Amino acid sequence: HGPLGFCDLDKEGMLIEGFEELGTFITIYNYPYYMKHMEALGYVKDAEWIEIDITLSETNVANKIATLAQKAKDKYKLSVVPLKKSKDVIPYVKEIFDLLNQGYEHLYGVVPITAKQVDCYVKQFFSFLNIDYICIVKGEDGKIAGFGIIMPSLSKAAQKSKGRLFPTGFIHFLKAIKKNDTLDLYLVAIRPELRSKGVPYVMLNELTTSALKNGVVRAIASPELETNHAVQSMWRSYETRIHRRRRCYLKLFNDSTSVKAEPVES
Repeated sequence: HGPLGFCDLDKEGMLIEGFEELGTFITIYNYPYYMKHMEALGYVKDAEWIEIDITLSETNVANKIATLAQKAKDKYKLSVVPLKKSKDVIPYVKEIFDLLNQGYEHLYGVVPITAKQVDCYVKQFFSFLNIDYICIVKGEDGKIAGFGIIMPSLSKAAQKSKGRLFPTGFIHFLKAIKKNDTLDLYLVAIRPELRSKGVPYVMLNELTTSALKNGVVRAIASPELETNHAVQSMWRSYETRIHRRRRCYLKLFNDSTSVKAEPVES
């Protein structure tokens, strides 16, 4: 059963479409013939994710999103947390991952993220964060209503450095973080009871405005379940295309063909 990670933040899903497209830093690449072997061995589709290429333009903000965002702020007393440096995010980390667990718990293959994992992810990705691409929205009660974390694309930097940080590979990564026309959408979560209260528009307005100010022209959404229409609806105000698709396979055994483990001698 797989490919799957230990949690939803790990790499998962075998690539089945979009082999010619540039992938994201957090996804798996494999050759096209892999899926032919899987099917020949009796594996079948259990779930699929899609990756969406999103074109950003001024009209996205001016025509619709900005208006809807302001209406949501006024009606539901939503506010955006001001962030001036990456350390400003630290006080919200626990609540962010609590919300992530709550918002993702119904999705395929998701297991709760532990406190130890949270510490690991913070150490792993904190240095890559660009404060322009983090949005935390609070509700009237002062709790986080939703958040979005985006990162400059590191795919081309990984190609140029051939996957190595040293001796000089880190220079390509630093350049990609500081100046980039493409973003990778990493994490988005909204409190379940506020999903229809305009929180997505507030986040999209903030993040799109920052992106355009920095010369960004496109964003790549991280893998989304093809059945997750709620998150896909967030991009309906943008020009989009599905550019990659990945699959989780499953092999079922009946009683006559099931594989039984043999005892192992010590």
